[in-house]
Amino acid sequence: MSRFQLVIVLVFGLFSCSKEDNTQEPIIEQPTGYTQYGTPFSPIPNTEDIIMYEVNMRAFGTTSSLQNVINRLDDIQALGVNTIWLMPIYPIGTINSVNSPYCVKNYKEISSEYGTLSLLRAFTTQAHERGMTVILDWVANHTSWDNPWITEHSDWYTKNSAGQIIHPAGTNWTDVADLNFDNQAMRLEMIDVMKYWVLEANIDGFRCDYADGVPFSFWQQAISSLNTIPNRNLIFLAEGNRTDHFSAGFQMTYAWDFYAKTKAIFNGENAANLFLTNTSEYSTIPAGKHKIRFTTNHDESAWDATPMTLFNGKNGSLAASVASFFINGVPLLYTGQEVGRQNNVSFFSNTPIDWNTNPDMLLAYQNLLDFYKTSNAAKKGTLTAYPSNDILCFKKVFKDESLLIFINVRNSSISFPIPIDFQNTTWTNAMTNSSENLGSSLNLNAYHYLILKN
Repeated sequence: MSRFQLVIVLVFGLFSCSKEDNTQEPIIEQPTGYTQYGTPFSPIPNTEDIIMYEVNMRAFGTTSSLQNVINRLDDIQALGVNTIWLMPIYPIGTINSVNSPYCVKNYKEISSEYGTLSLLRAFTTQAHERGMTVILDWVANHTSWDNPWITEHSDWYTKNSAGQIIHPAGTNWTDVADLNFDNQAMRLEMIDVMKYWVLEANIDGFRCDYADGVPFSFWQQAISSLNTIPNRNLIFLAEGNRTDHFSAGFQMTYAWDFYAKTKAIFNGENAANLFLTNTSEYSTIPAGKHKIRFTTNHDESAWDATPMTLFNGKNGSLAASVASFFINGVPLLYTGQEVGRQNNVSFFSNTPIDWNTNPDMLLAYQNLLDFYKTSNAAKKGTLTAYPSNDILCFKKVFKDESLLIFINVRNSSISFPIPIDFQNTTWTNAMTNSSENLGSSLNLNAYHYLILKN
């Protein structure tokens, strides 16, 4: 799952919608009664080609306006990103609130903290002009206690034996009210609102919060219905790891096990175990579907620590990112990760990123992802691991393209015996284009990574 709170952890699914007007883009009537704003974005990336960036609006500037994100779209694009995930944009409830964006007061509105429908439309239009898709965070599992549904449709919520609406069972998320997915009217309304955002704001899909807490039958119903919208190829990311999410229509689920194992091996565990976790996570995934891989996201940077702390500085952070990018899966970056934010990044209040820090780290991320997006071997090559205690060594091959990657997961120099298959071979350094002649051993400095191509 994802997202925690000061005394609460928040949970939701994903579905939402909003409306308004903006530029001169055409508006076309749709059977839903909504209008299609703009032109549906056609070059939706294949799942294997996605490079995703999570936007925390409350960290982009001294205010939380979407305009701050628009102002940095060129910088996001420069990272090689082709899919932007916006954290929840909806008004936040005030009853029992901890000011979490995952406490949705109205699914069909935009919080004035972030802007207006016109501004969201401007955002999606300008992202599309740069070749980037936009997905919204959808919170399906629950609402705020002052959401209009509470008073208008109390039967849409889960109740205890005394007839009182409850917060999600088994959690301490007391700021939100649990929705009842046995109620078919609620389901249809939620799906309708999700369509609203696709049509009225021209968004390209949803990242569904706490997807594991919402029934399979609803996700299947919702995704099937959304996929009937003409001229759309929507993206669906489940914040969960249930295997039935793929059957429901999600293209991606979370790689929490891989994240946990990455932390463990950088903290001394046998590096070879990361390959075992990768194999385990992918053992039940249908062809064409993927895990989303990360070294941080809004939950981890708020409640765990930032990569700079978890992986012992810039070099360790980059080394961990190389593992998450290249050992299968879809890469995810989170707001401020690319400039090495040191302190935790709250999403309950405004916590601006200093975008001018660590320009060398930013350049490294740009170079890594610039290569990744052009390499079929990186994105869909067959992986062969060469297990070692301290070095991640693996080869990826797709057709006539081969990659050989070494990552030192320790904070000390290590002399690594090169597998016999690669001794006395010549490669090209993918980051520098210089020639690399491999002998019988390779000296790798602390947290050093080497990406070689044929």
